[in-house]
Amino acid sequence: MRKLLTLALTFALTACGSAAPARPAKPAMWKVSDPDTTIYLFGTVHVLPSDLKWRTKRFDQTLASADELVLEINDQDDKTATAETYRRLAQSPNLPPVLDRVPADRRERLEALIKKRGLPLVALNAMETWAVAITLGASMYADMDAKVETGVENTLRSSFAGKPILGLETTPQQLGYFDQMPEETQRKLLVSMLDDATTAKADFQKMVAAWSSGDTGQIARTFDDELKKAPEIAKLLIDERNANWVQWLKHRLDTPGTVLVAVGAGHLAGKGSVIDLLQRQGFKVRRVQ
Repeated sequence: MRKLLTLALTFALTACGSAAPARPAKPAMWKVSDPDTTIYLFGTVHVLPSDLKWRTKRFDQTLASADELVLEINDQDDKTATAETYRRLAQSPNLPPVLDRVPADRRERLEALIKKRGLPLVALNAMETWAVAITLGASMYADMDAKVETGVENTLRSSFAGKPILGLETTPQQLGYFDQMPEETQRKLLVSMLDDATTAKADFQKMVAAWSSGDTGQIARTFDDELKKAPEIAKLLIDERNANWVQWLKHRLDTPGTVLVAVGAGHLAGKGSVIDLLQRQGFKVRRVQ
């Protein structure tokens, strides 16, 4: 589930040590069009090492040709408002201690991880379980050479100054997906984050390598494995959102212009992906990188 969240949402932060891909970087990109509208679909990784060179001549040409950039979210300029949204959704009164929210055989490990990351236990106790999982995920990788600032989305925002940038969703909406999870599912998420902590760096390096080389098959296989472990999370974070985005794309084809849509790479790879759903509905989707 940690791998699933890594590419699904900006807030599920993971990172890796600085590692160049085995082959020249060439992340996957597709094109769907009608006579007066062209939409490019580009899979992203939200958090990347600062020295990873992933932009190609083909991609830069596409970016320059686009009249509009569409990201998963684009409402985080006001960091104070974003932090307040997170605080409002993440905290609730009368919650059980966080150590009591994992099985007895995981409590010592959870306590050790919290201490190692320097997080105040009293603050975590006031957080809903999904927020504890995300906070731990972010803190575990904060000291590695990868940041949101050097992720694909931030790079694209900087390169698209002066042109319209839209979001498919809002910050409250994305955080709300976690907030509406049943407590049992939230605890499953926390345990998964805890169990995967020791292999997080290696797992993410493999993911970045697959993304960089355009290996959508490997991305799809990874996601398929994770989806089978957590179908209830997959339905909420992947399936429903993919279906919503396909509807948006279909409507956007009614308006002339050239659009670059950049969303988490896991949403564009494999069965049930945005690409797959478009093709099933009769749209010709051509891979151009």
